[in-house]
Amino acid sequence: MRRESTAGQAEPGDGAEEPLPPVVAVVGRPNVGKSTLVNRILGSRQAVVADVPGVTRDRVAYDATWRGRAFTLVDTGGWEPSVEGAPVLAARVAAQARVAVDAADAVLFVTDAVVGVTDADAAVAAVLRRSRKPVVLAANKVDDAPAEAGAHSLWSLGLGEPRPVSALHGRGSGDLLDAVLDALPPAPGESFGAEGGPRRVALIGRPNVGKSSLLNKLAGQERVLVDAVAGTTRDPVDELIELGGKTWRFVDTAGIRRRVREAQGADYFAALRTERALDRAEVAVVLIDASEPLAEQDLRIVSMVIEAGRALVIAYNKWDLVDEERRHHLDQEIDRQLHTARWAPRVNISAATGWHADRLVPALTTALDGWQTRVPTGQLNAWLSALIAATPPPVRGGRQPKIMFATQAGVCPPAFVLFTTGFLEASYRRFIERRLREEFGFAGSPVRVTMRMRDKRSTSRGGRTAQRH
Repeated sequence: MRRESTAGQAEPGDGAEEPLPPVVAVVGRPNVGKSTLVNRILGSRQAVVADVPGVTRDRVAYDATWRGRAFTLVDTGGWEPSVEGAPVLAARVAAQARVAVDAADAVLFVTDAVVGVTDADAAVAAVLRRSRKPVVLAANKVDDAPAEAGAHSLWSLGLGEPRPVSALHGRGSGDLLDAVLDALPPAPGESFGAEGGPRRVALIGRPNVGKSSLLNKLAGQERVLVDAVAGTTRDPVDELIELGGKTWRFVDTAGIRRRVREAQGADYFAALRTERALDRAEVAVVLIDASEPLAEQDLRIVSMVIEAGRALVIAYNKWDLVDEERRHHLDQEIDRQLHTARWAPRVNISAATGWHADRLVPALTTALDGWQTRVPTGQLNAWLSALIAATPPPVRGGRQPKIMFATQAGVCPPAFVLFTTGFLEASYRRFIERRLREEFGFAGSPVRVTMRMRDKRSTSRGGRTAQRH
């Protein structure tokens, strides 16, 4: 049986019942400081924070520990219980928050002690009382002792003692976490050095190309908010999904509008989270809107994955909207503009309908296999000797450099070092990379070829030393 937590984590049906950490849902009105408090608890700036309400829209799970106990912290969008007549997106944000509370073991209700009790706070409190879940009431924005008086009015919510805290400065956060642990069932301790686990897949692309729709379709539920307005997703959202008999950890990321250093406000932090999500991933699925011409940002995102050294799958989404003429133009665009990633597996899908989504698993497996391929040194040098004999390096400065031998320095991605007597032109190194792929594969993975030139002085000294020994 597949059990899910609020964090979207599921236990694969392998017969082994592994206990999931207890779940704490962080709820409250918009802009009361929920994400700031989440960052304070985590000890790092992981949740996107801005001075405008409504930045967090999905429920986003983070692994947290306090006093050696592990738990899952779920940040939610600002919750306005009375959403009748409100915009559809606001109603769905509230629905996500309710889902988080329903699946949580305890609730951290964040209020603004400066503002005091509002009608929305009272309505949320009524819902929480009916849920019969343990609730810890956080009176946020209590930055000093005189401000604690504002927290007393929150007793009227009927949720027990308000815990004064300053998410911005950290004041009272330790006492608040102690109260959270007291409200939780026993949790497993933090584990270190765990190996294996689900393969990590990052879904990245421009805004509104269908990343969240694909994650929802794969998960079989509305795990992430989807809206026609670009930029709905701001934080990376994790989900454990069973596909092809294996469990994968998919991460939906914010749409990348521009380079991180060019972004501003919440977009800057969202882009930064996307880059970090890519750093933690093993393989990236870059979604491209097949119904539109390839954009410069599509090419930049593909280059970002290659530079990060991650395995790559390119998924052309909205294929159901592509006619024969568009397919012809798309093939030309791919040949002309994506020539640096011809080695990446290509999948044509429709995230909205799930058409051909099952083809992602073979593509992901191919890319990860290529990413981890290692060539034995003897086989590599025998192949390289034959290649050099047939096509020697070009003459440079009146001298022809020689390649003495090569070695594979690492995998994930495959990296090769050529030991040479002189400089190899970039075109010749690209030639070697291309022939490496033809001979050994590496489908779906970047391949890095570098060179190490022999130091003549050290070589001559080394030769005399060798003779003496």
